[in-house]
Amino acid sequence: MTMDIQTKQQHVETTMRLAPVIPVVIIEDARHAVPMARALVAGGIPAIEVTLRTSAALDAIRAIAQEVEDAVVGVGTVLTAKDLEAAEKAGARFAVSPGVSPKLLAAADDSALPLLPGVATASEAMALLERGYRHLKFFPAVPAGGVKLLGAWASPLPQIRFCPTGGIAAATAKDFLSLSNVLCVGGSWLTPNDMLQSGDWAAIEQLAREAAALRG
Repeated sequence: MTMDIQTKQQHVETTMRLAPVIPVVIIEDARHAVPMARALVAGGIPAIEVTLRTSAALDAIRAIAQEVEDAVVGVGTVLTAKDLEAAEKAGARFAVSPGVSPKLLAAADDSALPLLPGVATASEAMALLERGYRHLKFFPAVPAGGVKLLGAWASPLPQIRFCPTGGIAAATAKDFLSLSNVLCVGGSWLTPNDMLQSGDWAAIEQLAREAAALRG
């Protein structure tokens, strides 16, 4: 049964409030998915965005959904209706897109997956607000205007809460998290490729702990 947009947005908000950071994961080997997810969860980061940028992504989502009970696994880099359908079948619990198109929004209306859509301008944010989206991804956060632009939107767009993603690092995440209209940030620094390839799950867990403490 497909939820209405308000219910889906409540699910998105709940996911955004789980931790200060949602890891944006590019995974090359699905065998790394479960130990990576367990390390992130152990470090206090339960929501995980696995991007559809590799052929291993859907298998990774499926494995995490089946084997890591406390993880809330989502799908990123969603571009089409087929992406939404495949991710939902794999067990994803939320979807994230870099931007939006009329076809993608129509597919999201018909999908059970709650969508966190990407925007880079106030006009895009207003258009999504008209459709009932109050929780948005600001992407690419740093190139698009960073903390200053997002902070400037807080007064004219008080209904919207953001997850800025793109160019954010551990050292700059707090600057975004201090904004009144930011619930969390997205970042790839929690799961660097070298740690995934070497299986350094302890190091990933430590990065997760540091990220989970950012709002402390």
